[in-house]
Amino acid sequence: MNKNLKLLTLAAVALALVCSVGCDKLRARDQLNKGVESYKNSHFEQAIDHFQQAVQLDSSLTNARMYLATAYVSLYIPGVDSPDNIRNAQQAIDQYQKVLDDKPSREQKVNSAKGIAYLYLNMKKFDDAKKHYRMASDVDPNDAEPYYSVGVIDWTASYQPRMEERAKLGLKPEQNLNPKNKDEKKVCDELKAKNMAVIQEGIDSLNKALQLRADYDDAMAYMNLMYREKADVECDDLSARAEDLKTADHWVDETLRVKKEKADKAAQNPGGITVDQPK
Repeated sequence: MNKNLKLLTLAAVALALVCSVGCDKLRARDQLNKGVESYKNSHFEQAIDHFQQAVQLDSSLTNARMYLATAYVSLYIPGVDSPDNIRNAQQAIDQYQKVLDDKPSREQKVNSAKGIAYLYLNMKKFDDAKKHYRMASDVDPNDAEPYYSVGVIDWTASYQPRMEERAKLGLKPEQNLNPKNKDEKKVCDELKAKNMAVIQEGIDSLNKALQLRADYDDAMAYMNLMYREKADVECDDLSARAEDLKTADHWVDETLRVKKEKADKAAQNPGGITVDQPK
């Protein structure tokens, strides 16, 4: 009798646990749906509260973590270094990272890696940004966007220090570094040693983006900028500089051509439905 009673008690406890887990999953789904509704209405803080509750009720609900990260990103303002803003970015990164650590689907892994990369890019943590864009490319090598983004990062990383050094020398925008001037020659050599590998990586990345998307006009625009970076540090090789500037001008022409083609196409189909390419 006692044995039967114990068995019945254990069965009841097991059933209660099963019901509890099942109920938590249902409540988690309800919180997820409420969070999505709040997010659609731009009530991001309410959405965050719902998504947090969903994750607490069911830690395996990966979609809730994805939405939670996205809601934090919606509160993040690029370029603002206030503690609250940085906290929003870090909380988004933490949630994306938890998704990456939890055997996500292919799409979830790509979106999480790109989400982290975007935040690090705007926080000027360029190495971390490139690391995660490359992670996205490893999962989806046919996506042009991560390659383009690495090119943008490389241009930023080479342009900023070059402009700082030019400002110290008092050079005007139209003036090139002069290899016959001792101080300018020294700066040019230092910039070339520091930036040339970054510039080449940027060119290679943008080329890859254009191989995947032939009409990627934003990538073309940055190809122009990257070759101008390359030209400016070729101060001791006038022939190489001239060739770089010729290539840069080619990409200006290509950018304008593609933009015109897209504008003409849009004008011919004003009532049609177009799908914007991600940038």
